[in-house]
Amino acid sequence: MRIWNERLPDIPLTLSTVSAAEAPGVLRGRGADAGFVRLPIDRTELSAIPLYTETTVVVVPKDHLIAAVEEVSPEDLADEIVLHPLDDTLDWEHPPGRPALERPATTEDAIELVAAGVGLLVVPQSLARLHHRKDLTYRTITGVPESRVALSWPEEEITPDLVEEFIGIVRGRTVNSSRGRTPTPPQPKQKRADKGGAQRKSAAGKGSGKTSGKTGKPGAKNPRGGSGAPKGGAQRGKPRRRP
Repeated sequence: MRIWNERLPDIPLTLSTVSAAEAPGVLRGRGADAGFVRLPIDRTELSAIPLYTETTVVVVPKDHLIAAVEEVSPEDLADEIVLHPLDDTLDWEHPPGRPALERPATTEDAIELVAAGVGLLVVPQSLARLHHRKDLTYRTITGVPESRVALSWPEEEITPDLVEEFIGIVRGRTVNSSRGRTPTPPQPKQKRADKGGAQRKSAAGKGSGKTSGKTGKPGAKNPRGGSGAPKGGAQRGKPRRRP
């Protein structure tokens, strides 16, 4: 939001919060120009670029034994009741732990059950932070599915330039990126009037590691041979003709 407002102050950006299951439908219905979704999704009429993969954590009461360690494995939850909400965003083949008698409708409902001591919950870390409670904590769990987050938008977007701008901001492109907004034109170089200007410019270029003109690599040898000026400061004269 901050970067968008800095680059495009005349175009407002409005954020809306929806569930992971609702996000693709909102985009197809043009309820939003772009949005963050959890993969995999049905990409019919949608484009998407993966952004990052989230750490998976287990949410537990603060006085639970798991709270005393840094990370756990699925085997550590074998004797625990692990809640599996209907809006779960992890692609499980076999969820860890023992299943509850009923599946909670939402992740938020599952968090309430964890606080009540009914069971534990395995979720992406961002959801554990979203539903944070003072009486709960979470620990990293290894060897389980992870959630991939992507930026998605309708394929037939009516404002492709603005969507491209938003993609650039999300992916960390600078304002002068070739794929972002029009780069700032380079400023003309100032000419030096003193006789030693050319030598100082060459030395500065070599030290900075930059290339300019047709020289190729910095510190390149003189194409006529040698490494620049002749050794000993002698000046090159005309070759003598041999008899």
